[in-house]
Amino acid sequence: MSLDFNSTLFEKEKITLAGTEEYVLRGGRHLFSLLPKAFEGIKQIGVLGWSSQGPAQAQNLRDSLEGTGITVKVGLRENSTSIPKAEAVGFTRENGTLGEMYQVLAESDMTLLLISDAAQAKNYKAIFEAIRPGATLGLSHGFLLGYLQSIGKTFPDNINVIAVCPKGMGPSVRRLYEQGKEINGAGINASFAIHQDVNGKATDYALGWSVGLGSPWSFQTTLESEYKSDIFGERGILLGAIHGIVESLYRWFIGHGKSKEEAFIHSVESITGPISNMISKQGMLAVYEALDEKGKEQFRNAYSAAYHPAFETLMEIYNDVASGNEIQSVIRADDRHQRYPMGKIDGTEMWKIGVEVRANRQADETPLDPTTAGVYIATMMAQVDLLREKGHPYSEIANESIIESVDSLNPYMHYKGVAHMIDNCSTTARLGARKWSPRFDYLLTQLAFTALDENVQVDEELFDGFMNNNIHQVLAVCSKMRPAVDISLVG
Repeated sequence: MSLDFNSTLFEKEKITLAGTEEYVLRGGRHLFSLLPKAFEGIKQIGVLGWSSQGPAQAQNLRDSLEGTGITVKVGLRENSTSIPKAEAVGFTRENGTLGEMYQVLAESDMTLLLISDAAQAKNYKAIFEAIRPGATLGLSHGFLLGYLQSIGKTFPDNINVIAVCPKGMGPSVRRLYEQGKEINGAGINASFAIHQDVNGKATDYALGWSVGLGSPWSFQTTLESEYKSDIFGERGILLGAIHGIVESLYRWFIGHGKSKEEAFIHSVESITGPISNMISKQGMLAVYEALDEKGKEQFRNAYSAAYHPAFETLMEIYNDVASGNEIQSVIRADDRHQRYPMGKIDGTEMWKIGVEVRANRQADETPLDPTTAGVYIATMMAQVDLLREKGHPYSEIANESIIESVDSLNPYMHYKGVAHMIDNCSTTARLGARKWSPRFDYLLTQLAFTALDENVQVDEELFDGFMNNNIHQVLAVCSKMRPAVDISLVG
């Protein structure tokens, strides 16, 4: 795909990732003064929905556009239980920044559709009827495109359709924006896409939106590529896979003589602590190089044992996403959950032990466990390799498989457990994690750990592929574009 764009306002920068060229936008608060020009012709931006992304995006844009004359107005269903939450942060009917969802959609020049994916699919006809010709529809996920493709429908041809997709859950988008009020450059990176441009302004609208959210860097993609990599990634290493990995590792460590507390520390704490921190700052190879000779051998064994079971599962997920099966599964689940709501995922012994471990945590004593590192990085690399095989751009691969994981999501599990990470995400992400984490757990237990216990030889060709993979150079470039500060979840 061509990853080049033109803007009348914002200066793009070229980056080279493993021999491929992409163009990106460097954000920052110094660009806020350009937002009125970027949003030329837009007097009101509607934000529909108040789940994961809605609160963060509405507040960030309101703060960034203060004094510009552009109104950010939240649209919710009549009698929505979210109305008091929106009012609590200043969006009210009295000041003209809160209204009924379809009324806000009809009156806005640009509308960010941030209601649940299932609700978008069920109500797309009414949404398309309400939006004015010439207006702009903004998405933070390509799910709706995937659904429309699966039923042979398209967006109305008389509106702009753009996307800005933050590489993190909504609370992260808000938290890092607030930190960025003190340190320029703090924020969550985002990808952007221009699906339809009917007035020649769609690119500046998308870039203005991304800058207004506080994105330090904005990477171009397409709406189709985004929804495939995003829905897939949530079910993979970002949420589903890591949950399955730590559950299976916890049991494996107990089976090899560790106490419950030690098992939790060597699985969950090792990933969310030293492994994630090292990948974030220095890359995946640094994790391997930090181990002694015995640790390197354990890493190599674990990597060889876990890579193919992980790849097999990820291939199944990608095929289900690309075929539309996973999208239909999300829609069907919305009906099922009217009777059976999503249950807890942190009520087992493992996660109760985690509460005790976190209360007594000594950060500098958390081990970099070589087996855990090998399994985790093998799964991460399997996702990287599969996305590249499917033709996704390197910036998207790095963000959706590595950076979002270690910088945005894992800190939430480190802070308060798996449910705090997964259940702060969208309904689609929560569903995917619940559906696929048991699959990773099962295959790792049945295939990877049995191979590990039987001392199956290291696959030297496979491991050489890891050591010499292009993603390491890509990550070295993209890591320079990480937020200026680590996300702070305390206080």
